[in-house]
Amino acid sequence: MANEQYAFLNKAQVPSRQAWQAVIDECGFDFQLDPDLKPFEDSGFLPCKFMGVEGGFEIYCFPAADVAADFGDIVRGRDFCISFRWGGSMVECACVMIASYALARGFDAVVSYEGEEPAESLEAFLRETQECVELAKKDL
Repeated sequence: MANEQYAFLNKAQVPSRQAWQAVIDECGFDFQLDPDLKPFEDSGFLPCKFMGVEGGFEIYCFPAADVAADFGDIVRGRDFCISFRWGGSMVECACVMIASYALARGFDAVVSYEGEEPAESLEAFLRETQECVELAKKDL
């Protein structure tokens, strides 16, 4: 079964691969986005590395208006969406959580797992991300 997470942000704040990776690095995660990532151009599977192990997720970028009716107030006026899709692997889940957390922390994204309310704070989102990372480490 596929899982989906959505990051809503303003199109002007969509980071370059380098800026996105810099926030991930600042957070201390051992995670690397694909060096060839082009946020407005890429779609489909995006290879990444989690703790030196190959992983990744599917990524799609589109106007938030395309899904805004399904998310109500969660979109919070943001005009762009980056969606992440992955299977049941905890490593893939950790990749998505780290990438999403970095968007929230560095680029004012609001993140929703399948339409659920976002974490109550960045600190809560960080704790969820760290818990996912710990579970993923057991699968390495």
